[in-house]
Amino acid sequence: MTDEQMKENVIEQLKHIYDPEISVNIYDLGLIYDVDCHTDEESKLKQCKVTMTLTSATCSMSETIVNLVRSISYRIDGLENLDVNLVFDPPWGQEKMSDEAKLQLGLL
Repeated sequence: MTDEQMKENVIEQLKHIYDPEISVNIYDLGLIYDVDCHTDEESKLKQCKVTMTLTSATCSMSETIVNLVRSISYRIDGLENLDVNLVFDPPWGQEKMSDEAKLQLGLL
């Protein structure tokens, strides 16, 4: 599996994680800023880093959401490790949402 295919697999898994307060998946919500996957030279297994944010720095579900993202590594064969880089700059805003998410929330 190529690094790009692994990235696509991770993104597909991210689309199954929903923000419990908004009922939209975190990928379409625009919480995912980057997914970077590469092959470890020694183990030949994939390692990925997900850079993401939350709708608010005081999100009550932050630990749950981040742990769900981390758990992706247990669901994809060949993915050795998945690190989460939680950032708040740039801050999340509704403009980061996909059109599908905006439509689902009645914003379009």
